[in-house]
Amino acid sequence: MTIRKLHVAALALMLGSSPALAQDKILNVSYDIARELFEALNPEFQAHWKEKTGRDVTIDQSHGGSSKQARAILEGLPADIVTFNQETDVDVLAQNGLVAENWREALPNGASPYYSLPAFLVRKGNPKGIKDWSDLARDDVQAVFPNPKTSGNGRYTYLAAYAYALTQEGGTPETAQEFVGKIFANVPVFDTGGRAATQTFAERNIGDVLITFEAETKGIAKQYEVQGFEAVTPATSLFAAFPVAVVAENAEKNGSTEVSTEYLNWLYSPEAQDTLAENHYRTTDEAVTAKYAAEFPEVKLLTVDEVFGGWQKVQDEHLAEGGILDKVFVNQ
Repeated sequence: MTIRKLHVAALALMLGSSPALAQDKILNVSYDIARELFEALNPEFQAHWKEKTGRDVTIDQSHGGSSKQARAILEGLPADIVTFNQETDVDVLAQNGLVAENWREALPNGASPYYSLPAFLVRKGNPKGIKDWSDLARDDVQAVFPNPKTSGNGRYTYLAAYAYALTQEGGTPETAQEFVGKIFANVPVFDTGGRAATQTFAERNIGDVLITFEAETKGIAKQYEVQGFEAVTPATSLFAAFPVAVVAENAEKNGSTEVSTEYLNWLYSPEAQDTLAENHYRTTDEAVTAKYAAEFPEVKLLTVDEVFGGWQKVQDEHLAEGGILDKVFVNQ
């Protein structure tokens, strides 16, 4: 731990022991598996905000499947900021006037301060020899990942598998649907979020492979070190942005626009980027990326734009009621 982070930890302890002093407060509504990440980031931002403004800030967290979280905000959850793992969930908030329509332009890299990709976590020794997406469609492999209908994590798994099939020699929408259907048929239970899927795999001992974000595979392997789980990054995967936005309507109402905006801008700082990399996320800061390069295997990253024609087409063709995702569920 660096001297800076020791200072942050000491200040966070002081802040935590004096909640009555807090002058600012924000609610960060985030995806299901981000608890540990923001437990690491928030004390550092509290120290940054105190140093910059002389004021304390309380940061409350809410976690769940990304799409469920977006719906909760529409139903009244008073989020000041969102840190999601699915762009379409921010778009839903924008379409309902809670987030600026041009939210992607408000911050660098399409308002995604860090990124990851769907990857695999296998059991000790990788007894099934799982290395790539094609292995997930084998009859002898049980795959565990959350329901794409409720989880951004699961949605990326679905799209990554579909993209892999499309880009194989002779790949067509029909062969891609068939391929993804085989994988879906191998899923013993579709949990609603990434946290529950992790528990199914790691604590209930169900399945041969957990598919989740690369960052999460490494975190789970560390958390359950005694079980000897192994992270596997496939040769090809799908770029997964982690979009962030101020929920402008709520922030204005709560008087938190200033601190909310600063929080999201701070996520691009070298300090925050270093913590993101320590938590196994791929970063946008060039110096931090270079520092941690050895920890991240090379991978061919496909994008939603190049494979699917953008998120709107994904929404219209795959995720809408009666779309391709529903057909895959019906036909598996």
